[in-house]
Amino acid sequence: MEHRQLGRTGLRVSRMGLGTLTWGRDTGEGEAAGLLKTFWEAGGTLVDTADVYADGGAECLLGRLLGGLVPRRDIVVATKAGSVPDPDRRFDTSRRHLLGALDASLARLGTDYVDLWQVHAFDPYTPLDETLQALDTAIASGRARYAGVSNFSGWQLAKAATWQLAGVAGGGAGTVGGRTRLASTQMEYSLLQRGVEREVLPAALDLGVGLLPSSPLGRGVLTGKYRDATPPDSRGASAHLAPFVAPYLDEEAGRVVDAVATAADGLAVTPLEVSLAWVRDRPGVTAPLVGARNAEQLTAALSVEGLTLPDEICQALDDVSAPVHRYPDQDWSTL
Repeated sequence: MEHRQLGRTGLRVSRMGLGTLTWGRDTGEGEAAGLLKTFWEAGGTLVDTADVYADGGAECLLGRLLGGLVPRRDIVVATKAGSVPDPDRRFDTSRRHLLGALDASLARLGTDYVDLWQVHAFDPYTPLDETLQALDTAIASGRARYAGVSNFSGWQLAKAATWQLAGVAGGGAGTVGGRTRLASTQMEYSLLQRGVEREVLPAALDLGVGLLPSSPLGRGVLTGKYRDATPPDSRGASAHLAPFVAPYLDEEAGRVVDAVATAADGLAVTPLEVSLAWVRDRPGVTAPLVGARNAEQLTAALSVEGLTLPDEICQALDDVSAPVHRYPDQDWSTL
């Protein structure tokens, strides 16, 4: 598998990442072991998790597999902190919470450091500079190698990345008063969700922040398996994941899925491969994060490695899935 630089850092990661959202809940240890080994054997390195996935169960499961099943040095472990199971306040990115969460993640993962530590979401109740100082502390202490954010809007990402770059220019990360540049931002991005193209992606490109797309298959809908009905073994049929899939089962999404299926037929590949190749090769994208239920599904996703979509196919898919961007994105002189 090819590798790419993560933003403007020296860290190289596989251009496809493995997501662990369902590990420890829907995905047991045997299935997870099969997924991780299949991914590693294909040359994959980037494995993404979070401290709240399965209430910490995903990190525990990944920790049990690291070192024993695959060498720890071969895996770029990315985790997140800041999301809390509290209905009154979903996010807490205070220094106290973040650094405590990092220590707990390291204990569950059974490792001294994580390669990429990400703020799970923007917290409007905590000053942004306090949140970013927690990232700097984690890097300076060696508990994290690189830092990123997740689910930040365009202005939030631009403010955070610019704040960090000002510190880098003023003395460099690891020096007195220095700060570490943001390596990445993780956002949902697919042919069914192109909202990041409005402001997040332009900010990331300008500031040298790599994009890690989550749900690159439109929460599974872009595989085409929901075209006729909801398969009983799918996430769409799951009591706790059905609401996650439902927004992408409307008529508009159906037109995009039909276009993907037509392109796949013409190229003699699968809709899954077309959808993944499209998002993987978008400007600014470092590595889509794929969450597969079993090794067979993951193998199917990894088969996209040898596929590059023709320009005319990309353009057709761009056209059918294009989001509506008017003022101020549209040239004001044409309004």
